[in-house]
Amino acid sequence: MRLIGKKVLVAGMARSGLAATRLLLRHGAAVTVYDRKETAELEAEIKSLPPDVGTVLGSNGKVDPGVFDLVVTSPGIPLDSPLLAESIQAGVPVISEIELAYRLKPPGVDFLAVTGTNGKTTTTALIADILRTSGIPSAAAGNIGIPLTQAIEELAAGMIAVECSSFQLETIESFHPRCSGVINITPDHLDRHRTMENYAEIKSRIFMNQDPDEYTVLNHMDPWIAKFKPPCRTLYFSADRVLERGVWIEDGKITASLEGRREVICGVSEVKLRGRHNLENILCAVGMTRAVGIPPEAIREALVAFAGVRHRLQEVRTLNGVLYVNDSKGTNPESTIKALESFSEPIILIAGGRSKGGDFDKLAHLIAKKVKALVLLGEARSIIRQTVEDAGFKEIVEVDSIEEAVLAAHRIAQPGEVVLLSPACASWDMFRDYEERGDLFCRAVMALGEDEVCV
Repeated sequence: MRLIGKKVLVAGMARSGLAATRLLLRHGAAVTVYDRKETAELEAEIKSLPPDVGTVLGSNGKVDPGVFDLVVTSPGIPLDSPLLAESIQAGVPVISEIELAYRLKPPGVDFLAVTGTNGKTTTTALIADILRTSGIPSAAAGNIGIPLTQAIEELAAGMIAVECSSFQLETIESFHPRCSGVINITPDHLDRHRTMENYAEIKSRIFMNQDPDEYTVLNHMDPWIAKFKPPCRTLYFSADRVLERGVWIEDGKITASLEGRREVICGVSEVKLRGRHNLENILCAVGMTRAVGIPPEAIREALVAFAGVRHRLQEVRTLNGVLYVNDSKGTNPESTIKALESFSEPIILIAGGRSKGGDFDKLAHLIAKKVKALVLLGEARSIIRQTVEDAGFKEIVEVDSIEEAVLAAHRIAQPGEVVLLSPACASWDMFRDYEERGDLFCRAVMALGEDEVCV
């Protein structure tokens, strides 16, 4: 991809936009950055840009898309926004940051790309750990928090585990992973994608450019994934049934078979991650790494050592016999259901935020069965409250901040119980992102006392 002298508009000045800008400049492009936020809100980001980068900022900022050769968009900007819609109308290519990274990556770098509604971050981090354990230079990037355009600058050869969101996959064209995986598809982001059919189709784009001899690794039990017709080889995984070929659980052991040879990777009891959903994440990671030739021994070594990722069922501490757990990445009802199902202890659940168009009914009925008390905050709290009350649950406290939520949960919880932050909603009504929400929860928990932090 030749960029020397090309005029490129980068839409969005978040992490991925800034990383894309730096990469574009190194390849000789003339870059302008656009963001709807006002200058005062972006002081740190502006200072990080070289002086030759143009900026168009604020809600009154005007951009003529027709003067650009390319638009690189941040995942948070929908395709029907005026800027992107006008760019497409003007015939200007609009691509995602991960597409740009693919076009400019070193030839010795391969991508192992993961998508799904839930479990992407855990699976991506685990794949990167397996690659490192096997001795392959590797990184985890994409929606996991490190921009892919940054990761390809730091790795000259090896493999990058790439977490791909539907927002990123929407604007890929040639993005071509060596191996892909789809963990699950449940309702999410319907405020943007409108229908489940559209959402599932966007997820399936992850393997659209793969070659017939490459693999995609898919959940055997997911009804939306069952409709996929990949152009490449398919390897299924299942936590529920024994397969003739793929990755599954048999007699309490993680078992794989790619080319007719059964391999026992390790016992389920040997892994540290909680919950049945994490078994699916593990099986997907095993399938993807075996598909690119990682030996079972390296996979097993990484699996038994892997303790999970921050903000996903992260055990923060135990205080007076109460376990405090940060699951701030639980940004939709299905994810929070999986979190609740990971515990047998009584739970004080902290939930609420900005709804992404999901249905809270199933979650409400599980709350009525498993939750001792519900602490609600954020924009969607009235919707959630009404839904859980309709399900017969009445133990509800409303608060206005994470700090108040932690204090309220602390007062309710008794030894042997769990305080779980798993919001079932996006964070954007009150926080920059789910990481800020989770970090504030952890700080508030640590402020409760001086007990030993759980590892």
